Parts: sequence; structure tokens; C-alpha cells
Amino acid sequence: MQSHSSHAREAAGTLPPATLRWSDAARERAFEAWLAPLAAVHGLQPHTLRLASADASFRRYLRVDADAARGAASRIIMDAPPPLEDVRPFVAVARLIRAAGLNAPSVLAEDPVQGFLLLGDLGDRLLLQALREADAGGADRLMREAMTTLVRFQAGVPATALPAFGEATLREELELFPEWCVQREYGIVWSDAQRAQWEQTCAQLVAALVAQPVVAAHRDWMPRNLMLDGAGLGILDFQDAAAGPIAYDVVSMLRDAFVSWEEEQEIDWTIRYWEAARRAGLPVGADFGDFWRAVEWAGLQRHLRILGVFCRLKHRDGKPGYAEDLPRFFGYCTRVAMRYREFAPLLRLLEPMSGRALQAGYTF
Repeated sequence: MQSHSSHAREAAGTLPPATLRWSDAARERAFEAWLAPLAAVHGLQPHTLRLASADASFRRYLRVDADAARGAASRIIMDAPPPLEDVRPFVAVARLIRAAGLNAPSVLAEDPVQGFLLLGDLGDRLLLQALREADAGGADRLMREAMTTLVRFQAGVPATALPAFGEATLREELELFPEWCVQREYGIVWSDAQRAQWEQTCAQLVAALVAQPVVAAHRDWMPRNLMLDGAGLGILDFQDAAAGPIAYDVVSMLRDAFVSWEEEQEIDWTIRYWEAARRAGLPVGADFGDFWRAVEWAGLQRHLRILGVFCRLKHRDGKPGYAEDLPRFFGYCTRVAMRYREFAPLLRLLEPMSGRALQAGYTF
């Protein structure tokens, strides 16, 4: 197992929490007015408000202490300012997950117009943190539990209740890579021939992912979004869930932004997932080799997108820390591009950037 960067340490909860600040006085007043009546109903103590976490979006999460006699020691508040964020998908998917018998935060109060939610608190013990602290046997048990929970998620959450994650979205995501990573981060301008090679790669990837069986896809099923909670693994950050390729969440878990594994271990966990999925009646197919290829190809699409997203966070949103993990994702993409001859043109496009990234002193 390998991890690096201050971004990873922050995600694992090993950096001190940031001070709670409001950049907009009007929003702070609106928040206080919204919270005041809820404090009485839920036994909240507003003076204990502090930042619980923030992510790559414009959302942030606050923790507030509560009267334990009301059933919980603390609650979580989502601050998701419109029109930049919309809390309604989070609320809808939370209810689907809980209806499937899985552990998502309960929604105790909601104001979709202003973008405030009062949620149950799943604690602050990230699966990512536990993985980083565990020995090999402990990490194996945790990853198996995450894969078992994923099977339950895919089998229990109806894909028909979620928006489609289809061809248009997949293509749009891929275009983040040339715009933000190739051009903005590395200053590279592709020739017409190189652009044609990129388009061919995108067409192959999108066709392969669209052909996969469709299930409920969390779209960020990774150790940072799973919590160790007494009621079973807690699931977070699911507001972008969609009906999508069955292999997508598998590779999200295996090839993460914050931790990497040896390929032998990746294959072992994927086999265990595949066997459990078949027992659960999920449409994974009878040939594991075909499924492993589907996992790798889904990962290539996802990781090209993430390279673009992390560079956009750096150049557009003023969050440079994410770009520290570019070498990890170039490593993921290079491994797959080297393995499948369909992606030989992509490998040539990656080399000018991936070579520079991997020489920056990080290990994959």
C-alpha cells in the first residue's frame, strides 16, 4: 500500500481541522436563522459549531454537538450554497440507500432553497484512515467489507430511480483531460493527428462502458467516502449516484486518489467482489477475464477524468493540493494503456506528461 501528499493526509483526518469561516455575511445570517428553531427541536448547541470536512466541490460539512438525551452526541450540517450546489439529489439518494438497509446519514431537516441540511453523524473514522493504519491482514478485511457493501448497494438501490450515467456524460468527463490537464497544466497543444488519436480513444472507452450492464453507481466509492460506524460501513458523498457501468465503483475502490495497491491484491479483491456479485444475482458475467478488462477500462475513463478535474481544481478553483496526486493517476492510466493495444495511441499522448509527472519524486 502506498500513499502520499498533504491532500491525502487531510483526507485521512490527520491534519488539524480548519477554523469555521463564512465568506458571505448574508449567507451566515440566513444560516443562523435556519438553525435557531432546529436547535430547540433537536437539542443542538450552536456555540459548538466547527468544520467537520470540506471536499472538491463547493459543499462543506459542519459538526455541532447535541443533547445526548435526544439520541445522539452530535449532528452534521451540510452547507451547499445555491446555485453552485443542489442538496436535493443527496436527500433522494440518502433515502434510497437507507431503504436498501444500508448505512447513510439520516436527513433530519432540509432546506433545498437555501442549501442547508441537518444530518445524522456517522462519526469521524474514515475507512481511508483505518486502511493507512492497518497491517496487511487488517487492510484485507476492511477492503473485503467495502466490496461486500458495494454488492449490497448495487443489489439494493434501484438503478431505475437514478439519473442515467451514459454516453453524453462519459464524453463530457473525458474532455476535461485535454482542456485542463494537457493544455492548462502542461501547456501542450495537440496536432490534428493527435486530436484524432484522442477522439479514437474516447470512442473506444465510451462504447465499452456503455456496453457494460447498468446498476446503481455511487461514482465515488472510495475509502474517503466510507466510514467505520457501528451500524456497518457508513456511506457518504453519494449525491452524484447514477445508473451506470457495473465495473465503475469496483475500480473506484481499487485505484483510489489516496492509496494504491499491488495488482495481485487488486485482482484478489476483484475476484471476491465478482463471486459475491454473481451470488447476489448482479449481471457480472461468467468470465472473470472479461470482467477484469471491464474494470480496467472503466478505470481508464475515470482516471483521465480525474486528471482533468484535479488540474481544474488547481487552475480554476484555487485548490492546488489535488494536483499533487497527478503522478498516481498517470501511473494508473499508463499501466492500462500499456496492457491493451487499443490504447497504444493514448500511451504516446500520455508520455510527455506522465514522464514529467512521475519524475517529480512520487512513487506509484
